[in-house]
Amino acid sequence: MKLRPLGDRVVIKRVEAEETTKGGIILTSTAQEKPQIAEVVAVGPGGIVNGKEVKMELKVGDKVLFPKYAGNEIKFEGTEYTVLNQGDVLAVIEE
Repeated sequence: MKLRPLGDRVVIKRVEAEETTKGGIILTSTAQEKPQIAEVVAVGPGGIVNGKEVKMELKVGDKVLFPKYAGNEIKFEGTEYTVLNQGDVLAVIEE
């Protein structure tokens, strides 16, 4: 099975949180902040959403920055994902 988002939604998977600080201090899992960087794993088709045409600018594999409380967190086949609208993504991280 795989996830296929509808409309202008995207499915993202957060990157792993840093386990140590820049100063070398090891953080426990409860002290780690959830990362706001994720990888896009699925993209909806876009099209007409709420009466407006939406062109999908994101693609699978993009690394993105998103707000801390955006989207809906889901668990699918043992993996945690976040589903959000493309408009909620703040930026694409280019390397």
